[in-house]
Amino acid sequence: MSDKQNTEDLDQVLDKDQAETTSENNIEQEEQSVEEQLREDLAKEKDKFLRLFAEFENFKKRTSKERMDLFKTAGQEIMVSMLPVLDDFERALKEMAKSEDKEMFKGVELIRVKFRETLKSKGLEEVSAEIGDAFDADVHEAITQIPAPNKKLKGKIVDVVEKGFKLGDRIIRHPKVVVGN
Repeated sequence: MSDKQNTEDLDQVLDKDQAETTSENNIEQEEQSVEEQLREDLAKEKDKFLRLFAEFENFKKRTSKERMDLFKTAGQEIMVSMLPVLDDFERALKEMAKSEDKEMFKGVELIRVKFRETLKSKGLEEVSAEIGDAFDADVHEAITQIPAPNKKLKGKIVDVVEKGFKLGDRIIRHPKVVVGN
């Protein structure tokens, strides 16, 4: 063999080795870029999943709170419709106290107490409003103002016309009062 042929063979072998090395480097770069791409895709999917999970948790909390609020106030409409009946019991007892039939008075009183206790067990509470209490516009409803009988009752409750009630923390009927000025 001639030197020229040996040199050509050697060049071919070197070119082949260089091509293989370049090819291996390209494959490694492709593998790295594919791996990097997969990592980026995974990170994006994780972020998307975490956001979706957080959104779902917020949805669960919101609907749970709405459901609890609904249960708390579900009986409000019925309670409001029962308040006039309770008022009628109070008026009936006032009139019956004037009569001589004490047995009928006791019977109606027992029914009123049972009715009131049933409403109380369902969360109904009376809003306190007494003569001499300070008037609070957030709690009381002033139906009229009259001159105060004495200076101590100025700006205070002079008379309670109708009792107020609340269901849980919410006032469903404000006490109607007369305020002294």
